[in-house]
Amino acid sequence: MPFAIVLHRYGSSDELRFEEVPRPALASEELRLRVRATAVNRTDVEIRAGHWPIRKDAPFPYVPGVEAVGNVIEVGGRIRDFALGDTAITMMMGMGGVRAERPGGYAEEVVVPAAHCAAVPPDIDPVALAAFGLAGITALNGLRIAGAAAGRRILVTGAGGGVGACAICIGKALDATMLAMTSDSAKSASLRDLGAATVLCIPRGEAAELPEVDGVVDTVGGAGFGSVVAALAPGGRLCLVGGAGGEAVTFSAWELMHEIVLTGWSSEKLDGPGLRRDIATLTRLLREGSLRPPPATRFHLSEAGAAHKAMESGAHVGRLLLLPDDPT
Repeated sequence: MPFAIVLHRYGSSDELRFEEVPRPALASEELRLRVRATAVNRTDVEIRAGHWPIRKDAPFPYVPGVEAVGNVIEVGGRIRDFALGDTAITMMMGMGGVRAERPGGYAEEVVVPAAHCAAVPPDIDPVALAAFGLAGITALNGLRIAGAAAGRRILVTGAGGGVGACAICIGKALDATMLAMTSDSAKSASLRDLGAATVLCIPRGEAAELPEVDGVVDTVGGAGFGSVVAALAPGGRLCLVGGAGGEAVTFSAWELMHEIVLTGWSSEKLDGPGLRRDIATLTRLLREGSLRPPPATRFHLSEAGAAHKAMESGAHVGRLLLLPDDPT
């Protein structure tokens, strides 16, 4: 039987157990993947701690993880788009997360509908693509809405986190001028290396006068939201993709007179066609050489607890990946 990380009750990272789990049957429209890499997301930490309860009457045992990249090792009888040995990426759409319609990606094997997968081309390193994963998809959609393009100045808040780091990398590849905002000055050099033209070090929740920008990808929200809105040039666009600073925000209503757009994007909106479209964009940029993966700290799957502690510390830049203990 394969191994997975299993949560039997809410609590600290010590509650994440590396255990053998049953191998589920494969339906005719599903794929079985041997996982090459998965990633730790903020949602995994919040669920584990009990802050975001699983929406099931009997939530445990629970396998965390809302994304995975892996090799196809079994194909349902009605599948025509994938074959044994192909590489696929999948995320959200009921895998792990608060919906927990099926076990999550913290596992040696996952079973998912083929409709929830995107093919990974043979010339693309699957672990490099995993370094983007859900954070990259979120960043790409935030940048698209914020209007990232050549000649546009785009501010990214919480730039040292997974989504923020991906946004800096992708925005740079789209020829936008990227401004990174972080509360941790120790991350400045790393953010410049990712492609930020300017790094703004501002303590979390502190009001500040920011340079004018054409668009914002905001991963923070919270008390600093008003300052970020005020930085938008007339006609500018802000896309909120996270709320690490809290859901309560305030801003001057007079800013709306500048015909700015304040909106947001959630990965809960992601569907199969959207996943395949966005993975195609990321793979194209990787293939062209204009995009390089964000920093990714690697852990063995059995070290998921340590990876959660790293996420909670907030000291890392980029993403936290879980790779199988046995790479075969």
